Amino acid sequence: MARPAAVSPCPSCGDLAGRGYPACRFCAELVDQYWLLDWQELLAAEQLAEGGAGERELAELVLADEVGRHPWTCTDWAMTLLACSQCGDELATGPADCVRCAMADGLRWSWDHAGHPTAITAGEHALRTARATVRAPHRHRAATVGAWRLLLPFLLVGELPTAGQVRRLRAAVLAGAYAELAGCATYVELTSFPELPWRRPARPARPDHRPRTHLDQPVVAADAVEDAPRPGPGEPAADPV
Repeated sequence: MARPAAVSPCPSCGDLAGRGYPACRFCAELVDQYWLLDWQELLAAEQLAEGGAGERELAELVLADEVGRHPWTCTDWAMTLLACSQCGDELATGPADCVRCAMADGLRWSWDHAGHPTAITAGEHALRTARATVRAPHRHRAATVGAWRLLLPFLLVGELPTAGQVRRLRAAVLAGAYAELAGCATYVELTSFPELPWRRPARPARPDHRPRTHLDQPVVAADAVEDAPRPGPGEPAADPV
C-alpha cells in the first residue's frame, strides 16, 4: 500500500502520527494497517471472516507453518491475535521471563534469516523492529524503546536510518534528551541531533616528552669503530662517538 507522503501530527494524541503506538487508537490504526491488509488477504484466500473462530485457528496454523511460507506481516499479526499459553498476555509481549513469549519472539526474527531473501526490505525490517519494540516496551531497554518510538513516524513515510543513527539516538535518549528529540519536526533534524560529547571518539593522548638518555642513543656497531681511520703520526685522535 502507498505510504503517507509526509509526517504529520496525530489528531488524537498530538504527537507525530505513529509515535503514540499502540496506546493511541489513531496511531495504532496508522501503523497496523500495513500488517492488517496482508492478513485480510490471507483471510479472504481461506474464506474466513475477520473476528471469527476460524481466524484464531488460522493464526495458530501460520505460526506452526514453515518459516517464510507466509508474509512476515502475517506472522506478526498471528502473534497479535493469540494469547500466550504460559503468561496469558499477547504472544511475544509478555514478561521478560516468559519462556513461551521468548520462543515466539525468536520465531519472529528467524523469519528474516530463513524467509525468502527478497520478501522483506531494509525499510520494512526497520518498521517491523520498531513496532515489535514499542508494542512490548518492558521487554527492551528504555533507551532502545525511546529511539524506535522517535523514529516510527518517519519509518512510516519510508525513511531508513543507519545503524549509527539508531545508536546515536539511543545514546541521546539514555542521556535524558528524549523530550528535546521529540520536538524535532523533520527526519533530518532528528538524525542530525548533536552528538553527545562523551560519545565522541577521544583524540589519542600525545606521549609525554622526556629527555633522551644514554639508553636512547643509537648503538654504534663495534666494527664501525674498528674501521674508523687511525690517526697518523702527530695527528690528534678522533673524538669517540
